[in-house]
Amino acid sequence: MNLRLRFPRGLRARLVVAVMLAVAFGALLTAGLTFHQARSSVLERTQHTAVADLRIQLDSLAPGLAFPPRAEDLRGLALQLDRAAGSRAWFSSASYQDGTPVSASPDAPPVPEELREAVQASGQATYQRIERDGHPWLAVGMPVAYAAKPEQSTSAGKLSGLTAYVSLPLDNDQADIAALVTAAQVGAIPALALALIPALLAARSVLRPVRRLRSGAERITAGELGTRLDTEGHDELTDLTRSFNTMAETLQEDDAELRRMESGARRFAADVAHELRTPLAAMTAVTEVLDEDAASGILPPDTADAVQLVCEETRTLARMVEDLMEVSRFDAKAAPLHAEELDLRTIVIKTLQLRGWAGDERVTADIPTPVPVRADPRRIDVILANLIGNALRHGLPPVTVSARAEDDHAVITVTDHGPGIPDDVLPHVFERFYKADTARTRSEGSGLGLAIAYENAHLHGGTLTAANAPHGGAVFTLTLPPADPQELR
Repeated sequence: MNLRLRFPRGLRARLVVAVMLAVAFGALLTAGLTFHQARSSVLERTQHTAVADLRIQLDSLAPGLAFPPRAEDLRGLALQLDRAAGSRAWFSSASYQDGTPVSASPDAPPVPEELREAVQASGQATYQRIERDGHPWLAVGMPVAYAAKPEQSTSAGKLSGLTAYVSLPLDNDQADIAALVTAAQVGAIPALALALIPALLAARSVLRPVRRLRSGAERITAGELGTRLDTEGHDELTDLTRSFNTMAETLQEDDAELRRMESGARRFAADVAHELRTPLAAMTAVTEVLDEDAASGILPPDTADAVQLVCEETRTLARMVEDLMEVSRFDAKAAPLHAEELDLRTIVIKTLQLRGWAGDERVTADIPTPVPVRADPRRIDVILANLIGNALRHGLPPVTVSARAEDDHAVITVTDHGPGIPDDVLPHVFERFYKADTARTRSEGSGLGLAIAYENAHLHGGTLTAANAPHGGAVFTLTLPPADPQELR
């Protein structure tokens, strides 16, 4: 079983944890330094007291000792030192010259060899901490010197060759040190608990402007570009708030400029389409007459070809103007919707008949059962005509139109057997004037057919999507939801 350490993800939790860790580290560092200093003070006090007591006893006992001392004399000195220890309860021993230290108690620990060498080398009182049976001990060695004057200490003057050693346990000092550790541990918990309050306050003060920035960003995303935040203070978050306000102001200005330009472009397109509509109607009437004359053979062949070309281009221009007018209605939210109860089979059949596709082997209809729907038949006809015409121009026959009822929705699909829609083109098929092939300067249509079909689908509250079939070919799917008559007006 793998256990993974999870760090808090929220900024508030991170700030609180960071402050708590900083407080814990500070408390630990302070406790460590205090413990080290207190431990050193306790041990040094014990060492200095032991050395001072030993010197006092030697000043009292050493002058009465015979020199050179015998083993019995050394044992007697050790016994007297043990009796004079009192509550300190040390174990004493004494040696002369390089002799082995002699003690009066069988329980006396041996004198460390390192301590003997250090005393002989320095000629001064020396101490060493040792461990015996898992407990700490202090060993002290002090050389005895001849006093030059009666009032002088036995530690002054020429060394006599006599050295006294004492070993005393440090259990009491160890207990004092353990009490310091316990006190530090107990005091750390309230310190951390008290640190939680300023940590929460600090997190709150830091997160308040962050929450305001998040709220402001959400309002900007929702389209409220006039959002501005109050700037108070002189810290980095205040600078960030000012930058946010500058960004929002720039976005608002750019949005206003883009809307103005877009509105101007739409108005220009609508005005141009409206102004072209009247002369195009007259041109269309005249070109139809000329087209009939060209078809009847009245005109010379060259003139007839030119007339037919002019007629075809005039009709194309007229369709483009009508498409531009329709798009301008969608942009102005003025496109009317006249919904009625009908059967999709009827609309599909009429669309195929009106476009001359009813007897065309390239287009087949697959609608075995009635598909009732409430929709505008003219706009559904426009959608189907654009989808079928697009499939015939850019795909390969046969083009299949199918309709079915699915979960109270009416679903129409138009499928061809061509190469399909490239992946990079698929997201843009419903954009206005979009050309998949940039090298193609002119297409057969206006470039607005699929965009108009898409707008008509949304006008019904439905959807129109494009995809590629698994076996190849493009699939356009029109979905019309169950419509409420009040929502269709």
